[in-house]
Amino acid sequence: MQELAALLRALQADEIGIATRYLSGETPQGRIGVGYATLQTAAAQPPAGLPTLTVADVDAALELLGGLRGAGSAARRAQALDTLFARATAPEQEFLLHLLAGELRHGALEGVMLDAVAAAAGLPAARVRRAAMYASDLGAVASVALTQGAAALERFQLKLFAPVVPMLAHSADDVGAALQQLGGEAAFEWKMDGARIQVHRDGSQVRIYTRALNEVTAAVPEIVELVQELPAAQLILDGEAIAFDSAGRPHPFQVTMRRFGRKLGVQELRGSIVLRAYFFDCLRLGERTLADLPTQERCAALAQVVPPHARVPRLVSSSATAAQRFYEEALAAGHEGVMAKALDAPYEAGNRGASWLKIKRAHTLDLVVLAAEWGHGRRSGRLSNLHLGALDPGSGSYVMLGKTFKGLTDETLEWQTHELLAREVRRDASTVYVRPELVVEIAFSDLQSSTRYPGGVALRLARVKGYRPDKSAAAADTMEEVRRVFAAQQGPGETPPRP
Repeated sequence: MQELAALLRALQADEIGIATRYLSGETPQGRIGVGYATLQTAAAQPPAGLPTLTVADVDAALELLGGLRGAGSAARRAQALDTLFARATAPEQEFLLHLLAGELRHGALEGVMLDAVAAAAGLPAARVRRAAMYASDLGAVASVALTQGAAALERFQLKLFAPVVPMLAHSADDVGAALQQLGGEAAFEWKMDGARIQVHRDGSQVRIYTRALNEVTAAVPEIVELVQELPAAQLILDGEAIAFDSAGRPHPFQVTMRRFGRKLGVQELRGSIVLRAYFFDCLRLGERTLADLPTQERCAALAQVVPPHARVPRLVSSSATAAQRFYEEALAAGHEGVMAKALDAPYEAGNRGASWLKIKRAHTLDLVVLAAEWGHGRRSGRLSNLHLGALDPGSGSYVMLGKTFKGLTDETLEWQTHELLAREVRRDASTVYVRPELVVEIAFSDLQSSTRYPGGVALRLARVKGYRPDKSAAAADTMEEVRRVFAAQQGPGETPPRP
């Protein structure tokens, strides 16, 4: 981290934002439309002997690449890439190859980068992290922090129709452990297996966003209608949308997701898949931003404007007995379990805060697909056995935890083969390696010590519960969560293995 901070301090002012994005695994131009084979060819050129390539030079080259269109553009892009890589030294060529191929995990180093920005600017890390919550561009935060200081970071605020990445949770083994970790009293809420939604309202205008910050307003008109009836002109709410069957039981997550992303036949689908919204947090009410306030105050604001039937069931208690009864009621209603939340904690957009804990009956982790092996028999020609991993925040690299082909339907096999091939970065005789972008929910019996995998732990009896298209790789569980689950299984005195 100190090396990153020193690098940031050495940059020119107009390079800070771009370099920060490069080091976080992304480019301002996004995908440049060049295949991996073309990148490899460019990277195979003899490297430059001396470093002369600047950040501005790379940005200009990528801007040129992104603008090439029409007949012969593929050849012109290849030539432009050759020119860029010919100017790079060997280490620079390697970095550019991984950056442009998408092999530097998008957002993987964000936490480290934020700490480095704070250190480089001589600012409290909390100030920089807060600004990053509300900024869509980490590079912009870095540039402001290093060139204008702490006061200028206040320009990054929660704004209407500028959705923020939702707050995430760690796991707890049971309600008793959650109470102990959160200080003896907590708010418990039903954990519904729905689609996370963030609702923004300004007068009659309502927009609804997914966990991945995609707008889905047109696909969920009944939620729009509900929000338009609320007694507040300006609102930002966090919640879940979930489909129910005719008996009032929640549908599986995959059924709920059929309602999202639809542009045609919305009214017909609305009649067959009944969708309801349940809100659990209020981030803005009127002109006032509430995200920095304690949980209790935000929930009080929520109760002012959202009727009980549209709020997630909630219990505030210090009693493990009462919390356990509440947990069992959630399970009996067909939901996953409960969330436990510290009463005095702010809303940490985009962070997996220690003040939110999830308690679920089944062991599950949201993992990222790193590769897949070609199937055999009736699965021939389709990618089947998934390589599953979790990000190690300390290194910014993914750690493999195991493989599974169980739980995959024929429909899922077809879908994942198409999606994984679209993300291919390389392959060998049996395996296709992919950009770490697809998140899959994995059920498993337990975690066990392993010398086979570099993280020291492996999934036992893993099974695919379903893909999570609503989640980006940045929202998947990390090795910190994996080690926490492993330690909880081992009991007191045991420590989770590390590489």
